[in-house]
Amino acid sequence: MTEDSQRNFRSVYYEKVGFRGVEEKKSLEILLKDDRLGILPPHHESHAQVMMYRKGQYSDVLHALKVVRFVNDATPQVEVYLRMYQLESGKLPRSPSFPLKPEDEVFLAIAKAMEEMVEDSVDCYWIIRCFVNQLNSKYRDSLPQLPKAFEQYLNLEDSRLLSHLKMCSAVSRLPYDLWFNRCFAGCLPESSLQRIWDKVVSGSCKILVFVAVEILLTFKIKVMALNNSEKITKFLENIPQDSSDAIVSKAIDLWHKHCGTPVHSA
Repeated sequence: MTEDSQRNFRSVYYEKVGFRGVEEKKSLEILLKDDRLGILPPHHESHAQVMMYRKGQYSDVLHALKVVRFVNDATPQVEVYLRMYQLESGKLPRSPSFPLKPEDEVFLAIAKAMEEMVEDSVDCYWIIRCFVNQLNSKYRDSLPQLPKAFEQYLNLEDSRLLSHLKMCSAVSRLPYDLWFNRCFAGCLPESSLQRIWDKVVSGSCKILVFVAVEILLTFKIKVMALNNSEKITKFLENIPQDSSDAIVSKAIDLWHKHCGTPVHSA
């Protein structure tokens, strides 16, 4: 997908939701900060006051972590975000040396990607916090069902490819955590993640399924040439980045194809 066509796609998309002429890097930030994630209230006149409160809360939590020596000025920013989130959610471990839990690794992956999209550290933390909370609440029951949905839609699109994965005993070993729990953070570049996360924030986690399906379809020849689950999984965890924009565009087409009517709503 060319840079111009990507810009055109996003320009049309953001014009529909009322953001004309917005810089691409800022566009997701604006959408994430609207009332869909609960960071800002729907009443615009109170935004400044709420953001002042958010900044104050950010400073207070950061200060508390420094006092108990969980973070310092040398702590990587994404780790600071994690410790802040743990403290606010009552999950701060007894020691910073305790090993990270799987949910912490998910948080860090999303935080690293979001850090590339949002410049201001206060905004970035609140967006990460609310995005992760949405995954853990709104999509809590849906995310575990996505591997089954992936298998279903891959069978519809290319049953031979699915049969190959089954023959290699790879279906249960695909990188579902990377795809669905981390929402492709660490798998696809930020420019592609923005378009996927737009859909997730807007209310559809099923877009994740179609991105996964399209990855398999795009790299079908490579995957069909691999004959064991370990090689297949390793390849899918480290796919070439140069096809990412095209993959997302085709995934969105698939999403509309299968979920474009009320009967098949995501």
